[in-house]
Amino acid sequence: VIHSMKHLKEQLDYAFSNPNIGIILITEKLGKQFPDMIKDVKLHRRFPLIVEIPDRHGTGRSKEFVSEYVSQAIGLKL
Repeated sequence: VIHSMKHLKEQLDYAFSNPNIGIILITEKLGKQFPDMIKDVKLHRRFPLIVEIPDRHGTGRSKEFVSEYVSQAIGLKL
């Protein structure tokens, strides 16, 4: 569980250095807490792909939102 920008940076650095990690799933809440860092990664790195998903409390979106979003983003049907 990420609660600080320092911890997020440490975990992203780990993911960037690990060639076995191709996709990082983060919650929308985390994306809203650290938008500049997430945006920078999305704009300046090809891998790993960062996909924002609803957290355990949901977002008020449809139940199929995550599946549809992943399918549209990377062409993978869940």
